[in-house]
Amino acid sequence: MEFVKCLGHPEEFYNLVRFRIGGKRKVMPKMDQDSLSSSLKTCYKYLNQTSRSFAAVIQALDGEMRNAVCIFYLVLRALDTLEDDMTLSVEKKVPLLHNFHSFLYQPDWRFTESKEKDRQVLEDFPTYCHYVAGLVGIGLSRLFSASEFEDPLVGEDTERANSMGLFLQKTNIIRDYLEDQQEGREFWPQEVWSRYVKKLGDFAKPENIDLAVQCLNELITNALHHIPDVITYLSRLRNQSVFNFCAIPQVMAIATLAACYNNQQVFKGVVKIRKGQAVTLMMDATNMPAVKAIIYQYMEEIYHRIPDSDPSSSKTRQIISTIRTQNLPNCQLISRSHYSPIYLSFVMLLAALSWQYLTTLSQVTEDYVQTGEH
Repeated sequence: MEFVKCLGHPEEFYNLVRFRIGGKRKVMPKMDQDSLSSSLKTCYKYLNQTSRSFAAVIQALDGEMRNAVCIFYLVLRALDTLEDDMTLSVEKKVPLLHNFHSFLYQPDWRFTESKEKDRQVLEDFPTYCHYVAGLVGIGLSRLFSASEFEDPLVGEDTERANSMGLFLQKTNIIRDYLEDQQEGREFWPQEVWSRYVKKLGDFAKPENIDLAVQCLNELITNALHHIPDVITYLSRLRNQSVFNFCAIPQVMAIATLAACYNNQQVFKGVVKIRKGQAVTLMMDATNMPAVKAIIYQYMEEIYHRIPDSDPSSSKTRQIISTIRTQNLPNCQLISRSHYSPIYLSFVMLLAALSWQYLTTLSQVTEDYVQTGEH
């Protein structure tokens, strides 16, 4: 199915095929599970169960840094789960948060008091993003420097490290509007949405769609202000695995914001980048010139979709102009569009059908073998 979706995007189709036949291991080498202790195997099992986006890039890190970041992520994920539980009173939650570090040394400690989630209204957006994501960026940066994988400046520049986390967090919050509404959570900043509607849930009503998109564009414009810091941070990295770990989520976020910008679908369903698009970003974002080219591509995409009537249009154009000054190449990534569109579409359709046939045949064969074994 993913191959069919890529028929109109030759570069994505090419990279999806390349990724499936071995390109994945060049970006994310397979980890040797057999060399892990039983405790670490448990950690990586939990990592794969709890992380949709970071599990793969964490496991592609070099040496002991991989294990340190895995444990760091799991500890913060557990802490974040406790902090986000709105069924707990402040009187009960605060002592748990203060003493959480001590629970790490108690193998039998469990948190089982969570009930159905109540509605959560976020009042202090910048502070929230800092504590749940900015501090993660700062902590990881200090790990990179302490391991000597990166220069001391990477860990010392907390402002840039904070921006790395904030950009990812704001992107997730923007994209997940509808999902959060359906699950009783409200993360969009009240100081912004309250200027458009009385209740955040009103954005899902058809009669408010224009106001909803205007608020969406304002939040995306705010998030774009972190990109200059992202470029500066990434340009300082020297270790390839650390660079991939940091760059891939950032370019995914940039592509996601481009998909969400001025898009009514954010309030009607799920907005996400295509799998072929994600694979292309993963395979391309392995060096700074390529990352800059990706940023340029999506900034231009947003720029050409800015409505003149949008209240934030001037601010959006201004921040994109600022981003352009950071030595972004005036070009896009290499494209294979010079091939005949009819010929290329035919080849891609044939390849997609062949792949589907082989996949089905492989599954039937496997089922047959398993049946024979039983």
